[in-house]
Amino acid sequence: MTKDQEILTLLQHPEEIGKQVGFKDLRPMHGLWIREMIRGEEDYTLQAHREAYKSSCLAVAISLLLILYPKRNIIFLRKTDNDVPEMLSMVSKILKSDIFRDIVKELYGEDLALIEESMTHLSTNLWTSPMGAPQLLGLGIKSSITGKHSWYVITDDICNKDDRESRAERERTKRQYDELQNIRNKGGRIINLGTPWHKDDVFSRMPNIHRYDCYHTGLITKAQLDKLRESMAPSLFAANYELKHIASSEVIFETYPRFTDNAQLLRDGVSHVDAAYGRGDYTAFTCGKRDWDNDVIYLYGRIWHESVDKVMDIIAYETERLMCVPLKCEENSDKGFVAEAFRKMGVYSTTYTEKMNKYIKITTYLRDWWPKIVFLEGTDPEYIDQILDYNLNAEHDDAPDSAACVCRILDEGYY
Repeated sequence: MTKDQEILTLLQHPEEIGKQVGFKDLRPMHGLWIREMIRGEEDYTLQAHREAYKSSCLAVAISLLLILYPKRNIIFLRKTDNDVPEMLSMVSKILKSDIFRDIVKELYGEDLALIEESMTHLSTNLWTSPMGAPQLLGLGIKSSITGKHSWYVITDDICNKDDRESRAERERTKRQYDELQNIRNKGGRIINLGTPWHKDDVFSRMPNIHRYDCYHTGLITKAQLDKLRESMAPSLFAANYELKHIASSEVIFETYPRFTDNAQLLRDGVSHVDAAYGRGDYTAFTCGKRDWDNDVIYLYGRIWHESVDKVMDIIAYETERLMCVPLKCEENSDKGFVAEAFRKMGVYSTTYTEKMNKYIKITTYLRDWWPKIVFLEGTDPEYIDQILDYNLNAEHDDAPDSAACVCRILDEGYY
């Protein structure tokens, strides 16, 4: 393979360039991110969990933009001025690497050199500007941008914990972000990277969002995720790793639950279904067993964004697998139709009339038992998330409602 063929291959797989400059953990997924930053034509927003190597990818992408498009300048913004030097330092080191010198030599027939370099700006010898502006300028998002113009406007973590805790900070960040439209050259791009912190933060302004949470990148093992959950409040874990929003002031369930892989602990328990009758809501299913000696409740939960008739076969199978009967069905809304349908399938099911306010039921039974609940592995993550997200104004409450019903049954001690 000739040198120019080798360079072309590397540009098609920029994660390999990243590995050569020291970012050994980059994967093809990261190559996809970098290619989108350097080749994309539309504005682009990348949301990814902490420790996903976003900044490493961005440093490689900025360095490639500087040499592949040397007539296009870049303004790079972070939350504060003090956050900028770290990225500028990474870019500087990458540009001084052998692989970048080889690429420039092959593309332009000259040696790559930094002719201007500081903690806030740098320029290569490929850059010529009649205005005297630097090729790469780093700023804090609160800095004055009046009179500045750039082909690429790149934001990195301009939203942080302050935006989560302060409405005033969220509004200030959004106003500053809106101003970036005025400094982007015609035909230029805005590229955003970061982690969302609040449902109404600056990401609500950003277009073309690509999301990568901790369950889909494959970068963090289950054991590592368990340790991370234990080390922080659910609201922080949700924001940093699941890219979800839980308002800390509204949190009712403050700790992530424990788990077991022993299905026998649920044998001879009870089950419950919170049935949905259309696609607007969820059908939630819960199995539970109380260990009276150790004062523990074991739960197993499933949830589907489907009406109950679409998932009855699965529910019937789960009640048999875990030996959790009777299956309790509320008869308020369907006059016992669901319970009767399960009985025709051979599932021992009974009905009850719900008289208790849902919020009171959840905050009385489920919250009281929460520190003593152990979930069976295989419980749907969405089921757990709906419980952790629950508050008085929650959009969906089917999982916590079903779990609370089972806790109430087990608390009373009879099926």
